[in-house]
Amino acid sequence: MAVLAHQDFVPSRRYRHSHYSTCAPSLFGRVPEVGYDRKRVTTPDGDFLDLDYVKNGNKRVAIICHGLEGSSSSIYVLLQAEYLIKKGWDILSLNYRGCSGEMNHQLQMYNSGETRDLYFVADHHVADYDEIVFIGYSLGGNLVLKYAGEYPDRVHPKVSSVVAISTPLDLHDSSEHLLKWDNYLYQLLFLKSLKAKIRAKSKQFPDQVSLKHLRKCYNLYRFDEYYTAPIWGYRDAKDYYDSCASIQWIDQINVPTLIINAMNDPFLGPRCYPTDLISRLPHINMLTPAYGGHVGFAYSRDDRSWLLDQVDHFLNDKTEYLS
Repeated sequence: MAVLAHQDFVPSRRYRHSHYSTCAPSLFGRVPEVGYDRKRVTTPDGDFLDLDYVKNGNKRVAIICHGLEGSSSSIYVLLQAEYLIKKGWDILSLNYRGCSGEMNHQLQMYNSGETRDLYFVADHHVADYDEIVFIGYSLGGNLVLKYAGEYPDRVHPKVSSVVAISTPLDLHDSSEHLLKWDNYLYQLLFLKSLKAKIRAKSKQFPDQVSLKHLRKCYNLYRFDEYYTAPIWGYRDAKDYYDSCASIQWIDQINVPTLIINAMNDPFLGPRCYPTDLISRLPHINMLTPAYGGHVGFAYSRDDRSWLLDQVDHFLNDKTEYLS
């Protein structure tokens, strides 16, 4: 539909720095107390998911999907949930397999394109609502876009809209961008958590998960090459990225969709801003503010956020969002 630069979003000077705006909310921001009720559900393959709900009797529900090695307790998920609760939404914050504080049962955990659990949750655990929306952050943004576009006829008919924030639409491009020296700290933090999970999986499945390559995984690409790809049956990291990148399905999305990617996002390369393609698609809007970092967008002291306001505006106005 349209791609807007949104020059009206101009944060204070320090929040214009990509890394500061990325890190500041989680380091210095208020952590909301959302008050989830957790429900553990059994998946069709005999594994489990921990679903965190806030139910206030509303007729509409937002399913919030977190980023890499996040959870329902990630600050951006909590802020999004808190904001929407005040606006009259029920919440389901999805914890991917292995991300709820307890290792899942199966060999496979989650990956950037594994949407089976999204179908399962939408079809069986929120189907009694009148309206369902998906909101994904980072890796979760790739998941919700893939969910909406991969098999459009399988999207639950009550899904009214999809929002993807700080999304690596081209996973290979994003992986290459993360290899830059000034992104090294992010890689270390992700790898610390991911390697711990591989050690746990090695204890669960000693014949299928070897630790011999773990020292070679000094960046995310190599981790995906040695662990993610083989565990999920991909030839290599490139095959995994190419197979799961949501950019190849967005032209099939037929529900109102909003993508918000800041131009100074340190996680995203140029192919994560397919503005020419999106300008020709009837159901997708994209906002590309100059600032915002990765899932940052300058949360202010009064807890109002340009990002959260944009999401709320879109969910209420749908296709009239840019009119």
